[in-house]
Amino acid sequence: MRHLPLTLLAASLMLATGIASAASITTIPAAAVKTAEQLRNKAMHDDTGYRVVASLTTEVGPRMAGSDADPRARAWAIAKFKALGYDKVYTEAVTYPLWVRRSEHGAIVAPFPQSLVLTALGYSAGTPKGGLTAQVVKFDSLAALKAADPASVKGRIVYIGYRMQRHKDGHDYGMGSAVRTAGPVIAASKGAAGYLLRSAGTDANERIAHTGVTGFTDPAKAIPAAALSNPDADQLERVLAYGKPVVVKLDLDCGIVGEYTGANVIGEITGKKYPDQVVAIGGHLDSWDPGTGAIDDGAGVAIAMAAGKLIHDLPQRPDRTIRVIAFANEEMGLWGGKAYAEKHAADVGNFQLGTESDFGSGPVWRMSASVKPEARDAIGQIAKVLAPIGVAYDAKLPGGGGSDLSQMHGKGMAALSLTQDGTDYFDWHHTSNDTLDKIDPQQLAQNIAVYAAFSYMAAQADGDFGSAPGAFAKDGAGE
Repeated sequence: MRHLPLTLLAASLMLATGIASAASITTIPAAAVKTAEQLRNKAMHDDTGYRVVASLTTEVGPRMAGSDADPRARAWAIAKFKALGYDKVYTEAVTYPLWVRRSEHGAIVAPFPQSLVLTALGYSAGTPKGGLTAQVVKFDSLAALKAADPASVKGRIVYIGYRMQRHKDGHDYGMGSAVRTAGPVIAASKGAAGYLLRSAGTDANERIAHTGVTGFTDPAKAIPAAALSNPDADQLERVLAYGKPVVVKLDLDCGIVGEYTGANVIGEITGKKYPDQVVAIGGHLDSWDPGTGAIDDGAGVAIAMAAGKLIHDLPQRPDRTIRVIAFANEEMGLWGGKAYAEKHAADVGNFQLGTESDFGSGPVWRMSASVKPEARDAIGQIAKVLAPIGVAYDAKLPGGGGSDLSQMHGKGMAALSLTQDGTDYFDWHHTSNDTLDKIDPQQLAQNIAVYAAFSYMAAQADGDFGSAPGAFAKDGAGE
């Protein structure tokens, strides 16, 4: 055998290594970029998404998980996927505790008797027959409640008045939701008889309460828990400021009444080259009961369905499958997302890229990503296509996949975060004001343009984005 000179051998090894390295870099072909630009432009002038969310909120309306509307919503989703031309439509069962709300009333009994506008919270226990009457003890923060002597809480109704402020990214909801979910559990552990909070919302002047879930997981440990409208929280605080004992009566007829089996509803545009590899997008099909679930999350379902429809209407199918998931029971604990992740964890490597829309219909203004380093250039290509419609790429932030798909991200799915403008989202979130009139058709169309363009580019990429079991654990994925 003839031996190569050492320098030539080294050069050959470097060349081979370079070729291998280049082969691992994910890129998006120029033709796919051009098609994505066309999809983006078409979506900006397409009303499919608005017609979808109008149909859902009109024909089904409120869709609380396990309610009489739950099977009607599933039937609607199946029919809508088929009407939009999806190649494959199917369901996957999701089982969860069935919590029901029948009625809710509250009032200040002393020192100044008057009614209160409030709403029971998910997984709240009902009050005893005849209601619960107890003195109120106020805490300024969740931390103060955690530090409280149980003797100061026992037998009383705990109240926390955290006030959310408006922000484009809605970050005050982090504490607002913690006061709602963790607060009742902490209060119950210290012997409280009941729990009240200022609604986790930013509508300072609307006398409408915001519902939402608590952190109770064991019905035997749950106590009655409710949210006051912001004006009623103000009133309660003014009464407390007199320094006299304040007594409140709660009458909540609600609670867990067993289990219910619903389903995630899934539609697919089948990939022509790699049908088993998927780009996952979606929204959650359920909503709370006071409104019609337009912004939370009819908009998300419509955005994903319409994006898939635009890709379906191209002259040929994408290389990879576009999978749109209408998740079950997100509102009371990500039940649909968790069930989906458990079912599909073993094949997470087949998930090319994914994210869910669940923050209303305000325009997407920021994109971030959790992908392998070799796919960053491809994310940059996606960013260039989205920049003309107002989306900035923040390479320093991870992508979380949205609410339900955060669970697949936690299993190792490469994910985006497509942050919408949520400045006024929490004015209407979880209230009777969550109705179709809050959706701006043009802003909704911008969301669809974003989802259609990124989904198509991901489906056409030469290479993958790094999905693998446990791939993104360092990002805190799925937490």
